[in-house]
Amino acid sequence: MKNQKINPVIQTAHSMNWFQKFLMICSGSNIHILRKTPSEWNKFAGIGGIVLFTAVFATLSAGYAMFTIFDNIWTSGAFAILWGLMIFNLDRYIVSSIKKTGTWWNQILMAIPRLILATFLGIIISKPLELKIFEKEVNKQLNTIIQRNKTQLQAEMNGRILQQSGPFDTEKKQIQNKVVEYQKSYDSASVELEKEILGKQSGLTSGKVGYGTNAKRKAELKEQRRQDLENYQKQIGPRLEYLDKEVSKVYTNIEKERDKTETFEDQFNGFAARLQALDELGKNSAIIGVAAAFIMGLFITLEISPVLVKLISSVGPYDHLLEKTENDFKLYSKEKIEKGNALTDFRIDDFKDKLGK
Repeated sequence: MKNQKINPVIQTAHSMNWFQKFLMICSGSNIHILRKTPSEWNKFAGIGGIVLFTAVFATLSAGYAMFTIFDNIWTSGAFAILWGLMIFNLDRYIVSSIKKTGTWWNQILMAIPRLILATFLGIIISKPLELKIFEKEVNKQLNTIIQRNKTQLQAEMNGRILQQSGPFDTEKKQIQNKVVEYQKSYDSASVELEKEILGKQSGLTSGKVGYGTNAKRKAELKEQRRQDLENYQKQIGPRLEYLDKEVSKVYTNIEKERDKTETFEDQFNGFAARLQALDELGKNSAIIGVAAAFIMGLFITLEISPVLVKLISSVGPYDHLLEKTENDFKLYSKEKIEKGNALTDFRIDDFKDKLGK
């Protein structure tokens, strides 16, 4: 029986256009092997299209996120392009590293870490786009958060005012109470003097009309009470002035700090603040929460779909040729190593024989 040469590669007249070639390059496949397997072109072009669109969405997502941080379109655009290229390259590697050789369980184990990584990337890409989609609702919730923070800030400032000005206010109240006591003593002496002059009978008056001896004593007592009040007011005046200045200083410092903090609160619209607003919206509104979850699920599905397509697809001509190419290189390398080892052993043995002669 004559030996029959089997050539699995059937030459066809199919030609690959530039767009197909570009999408196949995006899929991370070996374009030289794909040229020999036209039946696989649509599958790998589809995988490449998903990888390409994922990179485009990643670029848009990063652009919006960076614009909220830098507020500069050129800086944001540069970072967005860099991020999109990184995601593109990473997705190509994830897809191209999955091989359809080996058992089904080996392929599953090989795909699990790639699926986890793809899921993580899908979440990262989806969040900034969620913020853009719900931008109006997020801005409204941001205003609510800002007002809530200002109210909390005012409460904290009031507590600090009470804490810092408390000792000064306490001392002022003690001084004022002392002044009130002096004033009451003076008023009491004035009333008693008036009663004595008018002759009104009481336990402290004589009941005789006119300015007599008792009236003179009460007039002297009234004058003494007046001098005591004035002397105390003069004595305590500088202290009261100092206490008023310290309390005013406390209010001034805290007001300045509050104005400065409120300025920062008014600028509370960065990326992290918007994420907080989106999270609160999802908790407060079931509709927004479900919509955000579906958007995230959409991008996760988009990110993991190339891996799933590669995983569930049957072994095709491309996989066989790729395995053959890699095996040929493996055998070639093994053959070179064995030949090299054999030649080295031969030279060593020949050297030993020459030394023994």
